[in-house]
Amino acid sequence: MFVSKLPLTNEFRVLNRAALITDGDLSDEGVPNDKRRLCSIQQIEEAKCLLRIIPVWASGIICFTSMSQQGTFTVAQALKMDRHLGPTFKIPLGSMSFISMITIGIFIPIYDRILVPVARRITRHEGGITLLQRIGIGMVFSILSMIVAGLVEARRRDLDNAHDLPDGVSPMSVMWLAPQLVLMGLAEAFNIIGQIEFYNKQFPENMRSIANSLLSVTMGGASYLSSAIVMIVHATTGKHGRPDWLANNINEGRVD
Repeated sequence: MFVSKLPLTNEFRVLNRAALITDGDLSDEGVPNDKRRLCSIQQIEEAKCLLRIIPVWASGIICFTSMSQQGTFTVAQALKMDRHLGPTFKIPLGSMSFISMITIGIFIPIYDRILVPVARRITRHEGGITLLQRIGIGMVFSILSMIVAGLVEARRRDLDNAHDLPDGVSPMSVMWLAPQLVLMGLAEAFNIIGQIEFYNKQFPENMRSIANSLLSVTMGGASYLSSAIVMIVHATTGKHGRPDWLANNINEGRVD
């Protein structure tokens, strides 16, 4: 397989010292005696590729954490809302995320065929906007989605308290969850696809497997961070007779 040679860069110059040859580093055949002490320029630059993407990778964890949180608590919200569409049909709880998927499926062709050409004429950039801008826009949409989710939940709680129905189900239609799910779908369309393209452009051909795995690592890190946040909220609320913010019954908590 052809491996593109990476030129030596001045970023993280301290790592360049790993390529300095000193007495005793090479055998008579010119082979490094200890590969842990002497590295090639290619190996150094590959390590730099990993270091360069750490800030973007870390920001992706934060964005995916909001996606993970909303995926969980949207179901809890829908459980206590009116899920009827018409006199007989009732929306299944697990199908609410389908709104985000539909948003992605509709928006991506519009973005590629309409928005990118328009943006290209304005910015003179091949992709319309840079990949980092695309990732950043996705993060903005994830923030907006969480804000909308909080406002909808506050309204749902108010209606539940006003009607005080025996089953605790608010008369508010479950379709009020659609705006936050649409925004989260837009966040995924911008952020996830932007991250995939960004990682593949930052790594050489022989590191593409690492590039493709970073998104999964990001999602895994976000899941752990989401669980940690939930545990912290459980540990810090619900004491001294106060209600747990994340109680099993969402009407007794403060998800908003």
